[in-house]
Amino acid sequence: MNKNERIKIIINNLRLKNAVSIKDLTRHLGVSEMTIRRDLSLLVIDKVIELIPGGAIFKSPESQERDEEKYLIANAEAERAREKVRIGQKAASLIEPYDTISLDVGSTTEYIAKFIREDIPVTVLCFTLNVLTEIYRKKNCSPIFTGGYYHDNSLMFESPEGINLIKRTRIDKGFIAAAGVHDKLGVTCANPYEIETKKTTFTSSKTKILVVDSTKFGRTRVSYFAELKEFDVIITDNEISDYYRSVIKNLGIELIVV
Repeated sequence: MNKNERIKIIINNLRLKNAVSIKDLTRHLGVSEMTIRRDLSLLVIDKVIELIPGGAIFKSPESQERDEEKYLIANAEAERAREKVRIGQKAASLIEPYDTISLDVGSTTEYIAKFIREDIPVTVLCFTLNVLTEIYRKKNCSPIFTGGYYHDNSLMFESPEGINLIKRTRIDKGFIAAAGVHDKLGVTCANPYEIETKKTTFTSSKTKILVVDSTKFGRTRVSYFAELKEFDVIITDNEISDYYRSVIKNLGIELIVV
């Protein structure tokens, strides 16, 4: 495979996911990390991508043509991808050898899976295709996959049998995602079919860790599954408002800002 073919594949991956990791690209393309870094440096020069720790995010055509309008809605997804990468890195750093963890539905938890250290043994309970795809390649990861009916819009599987499997599992650290976090109306998700799986994972987790970017605070979605005060730790980015910093402090929850 020549350089032009590699770059085309890299761009296609970025258009699909907004962000890619160097490790994933080396595995997918079968070349060295140095080769991938050289390819990415060419895309930086062409203003196609922006480098982030361990990977790259896609710059939309609008941002290439109008860099001065950096914070337009057209760039919002790429901006959030950068924050989610940082949240994922920090969350993964909390995982200790021989932990049993759970990774919830969502792109943020996928980044946690990407950054789990290769050299530590860990058991990972999951129920989404994107997380399973990340962890099955890690030689020291032991997956517990719940299976069930597949939901294409979230890459999630769910079933009564999966719920029973989660109930029988004891989780050291449950990494839980959300689409809305409100001080009065609780923590919510976008799809009603997520509720039972989230609640069961929540109940089975010793330490409950909420992983959300700052745009989720103050928002509510249709499906309620937990109260904010029930979480032990929250990991988010540094755009979280002073109001929610105060709310979290008053609730006695550990806040980790990246």
